[in-house]
Amino acid sequence: MSNQPDKIYAMRHSLAHIMATAIQRLWPTAKFGVGPVVENGFYYDIDLGEQKISEDDLSRIEKEMQKIVKENQTFERFEQSVDEAIEWAKTGNQPYKQELLNDLKRAGTTIAKDLDASELGLEAQEGSKVENVSFYKNGDFTDLCRGPHAESTGKVGAFKLMRVSGAYWRGKEGNPQMQRVYGVAFDTDKELRQYLAMLEEAKKRDHRKLGQELDLFLFSDMVGSGLPLFTPRGTVLRDELAAFSNELRQQYGFEKVWTPHITKKDLYEASGHWAKFGDELFLVKSQETSDELVMKPMNCPHHTRIYASQPRSYRDLPVRYLETTTDYRDEKTGELGGLNRVRALTQDDSHVFCRSDQIEDEINNLLTAARDLYATVGMGLRVRLSYRDDSDAYLGAKELWESAQGQLKNAVIANGLDYFEQEGEAAFYGPKIDFMASDALGREHQVATVQLDFVQPERFGLEFTSEDGSKQQPVMIHSALLGSIERFLSVYIEHTAGRFPIWVAPEQVRLITVNQELVTTDFAAKVLQEAKSLGLRTTVDNSNESVGKKIRAAELMKVPYTVVIGEKEIESGKVVARIRKDLEVATEHQPIGVSEFLKTVANEAKSRVNKTSL
Repeated sequence: MSNQPDKIYAMRHSLAHIMATAIQRLWPTAKFGVGPVVENGFYYDIDLGEQKISEDDLSRIEKEMQKIVKENQTFERFEQSVDEAIEWAKTGNQPYKQELLNDLKRAGTTIAKDLDASELGLEAQEGSKVENVSFYKNGDFTDLCRGPHAESTGKVGAFKLMRVSGAYWRGKEGNPQMQRVYGVAFDTDKELRQYLAMLEEAKKRDHRKLGQELDLFLFSDMVGSGLPLFTPRGTVLRDELAAFSNELRQQYGFEKVWTPHITKKDLYEASGHWAKFGDELFLVKSQETSDELVMKPMNCPHHTRIYASQPRSYRDLPVRYLETTTDYRDEKTGELGGLNRVRALTQDDSHVFCRSDQIEDEINNLLTAARDLYATVGMGLRVRLSYRDDSDAYLGAKELWESAQGQLKNAVIANGLDYFEQEGEAAFYGPKIDFMASDALGREHQVATVQLDFVQPERFGLEFTSEDGSKQQPVMIHSALLGSIERFLSVYIEHTAGRFPIWVAPEQVRLITVNQELVTTDFAAKVLQEAKSLGLRTTVDNSNESVGKKIRAAELMKVPYTVVIGEKEIESGKVVARIRKDLEVATEHQPIGVSEFLKTVANEAKSRVNKTSL
């Protein structure tokens, strides 16, 4: 969490130790794993053997932590040799700490890259021998730790323990399962209260809850984990968002292509994906041939085949393909959750094949399209420039990476985008621009991406004939505006709380009949027909319920416009629409002719506005 202010980081880190101190007081035989700082707080992995910490125990731990805070114990740092530290862990019956220390002794700091280095007391560089490790002591509790910490336990701000969950030691199935106790912490009580209030609001907006209440999507045990099914209402959301993404890209010359959902394993061996992600692919067996087939996890290798299907001249470039299609990845069942992470993910995928002198224009086009999309859905954007680190996890020459990273940064600066840089977040074949969208609760989510790739064109032998007749290699640019549509929907549903703007609302207008008399139902049917002729998603509630109950039902489904049809409306040919409050501009609404009302709503939908003009 290097981007957190040092003070907040130290406070949260100190609270992880204070929580461990409290747990050791309450359960003296507790064995400890690691306790790092995470976003907004901290956690510690605990093993109590046959005993288990329950949600009810969190208040007990909190009370003990408050006692330790009042004791104002000083955090004291000291060092020991690795051998002395191993003996400390052995004597204190701390097998997890002992395992970490033994690994460090054998492998230097290399293995620390897979763990939380802030808990290991490390000062040595990668690959060098570890001589000493550091400890921090507060009161009777001592822990292996690099720090930093607050000056004392009395200077740690406001905190609250949130939950306890299971966690495999070192994140590996087959290792002992520990209990992970989470807490949040802030500098002041006010900040803590605001955060807890935001969490309460987030519960109301949970996309899994709203998905069921608004009849958008579901999961079925008979279909399988991580394989969502979208209802007619939810499919409207998918289709409208995908259509908008396609429209934005087609403005810049992208053309639709289509590729099959299964392919030979050879394609991904050639691209390099098999070596990196082979264990994440679904394997498919043919009963007719001996081909080794897989469900496609991404689309870029397929698009290289379309590019390579005919000779290309420098005059033909750039070549731009778009494909909104479902890919498949064998995600671990424990990591699946609602639409956030699924096994069938639909991407609004794009690939540009261009000359190096065309890169800036192409990236500018994609950046503009992304800004237009997120402005329309009402989400703020900033950019993360995702670079490689110094590890060997990336393909391609370092010089090419440096050139690509520089060009991405120049494009972002030229577009005046707020950005930050982060090493180690690049894909294995190229640096990228990750768009971070802020939702209505201030939470940030990674969504769109634009990525340069010098590796796949080389691996697939892609080429074009240059002006001087020589064969040159094109640059490949990957991009997606929404990313995974399923994941985007998990964010968007919560961002809007299910109150979708008119253009994307599954049901735009609901007509409510006052009674079931023939004259009323006939008039409603004519209005429905006119609405549908304008492309409006409209329904009629002609049920034998009171008007009040019908209106309430429309409100629960968050329908933008509800129109009551009775004798007055039939005689005048005018209606006064009930408008969902978040769409309103005026507080009073005058009667309006039915046709004028419907045309106004249709124009709003076409224009993708977020407020009504009625």
